[in-house]
Amino acid sequence: MRGRPAPQRTIVVDGKPLPEVLDEAMVHAVVHGFYDEIRRDGLLGPIFNGHIAPDDWPAHLARMCDFWSATLLRTDRYEGRPLPPHLAMPELQETHFRRWLSLFRATVERLCPPEVADLFLDRALRIAHSFRLAIAFHRGEASIAIAPISRDMLSKETPSPGGKG
Repeated sequence: MRGRPAPQRTIVVDGKPLPEVLDEAMVHAVVHGFYDEIRRDGLLGPIFNGHIAPDDWPAHLARMCDFWSATLLRTDRYEGRPLPPHLAMPELQETHFRRWLSLFRATVERLCPPEVADLFLDRALRIAHSFRLAIAFHRGEASIAIAPISRDMLSKETPSPGGKG
């Protein structure tokens, strides 16, 4: 049976239509640009490089592209559970999450139009808060005082290669 082609589905994120400029190429640029900064960062680089072997970086980047594609473009490419690897890192602290978010903010603001940067950052802030709560619970720490990190709390510094800010 033939019929009309299915209408193109409008993706809605947080009650707003997804900007058409956000596509797989932009997700790829953000993920690769962000992790380039992470790997060179004085605070986060040693953690990421200590947990991800050099030969494993291409697979990790592909997985992160799948994650962000599923998160924002609503694709079904990502299969996995992102929290467990983070629970296994006893060195993760509040300063690491703030730095991660600051680098992420700088990356999306550099590479994306403002409305797309906002989508990425809003989602990253939620994910970070969820991870911080789960890590505290996993460690047997009180989570009642863990407040969300807001964009106003993040550094607007431009990342510097090999530096901490």
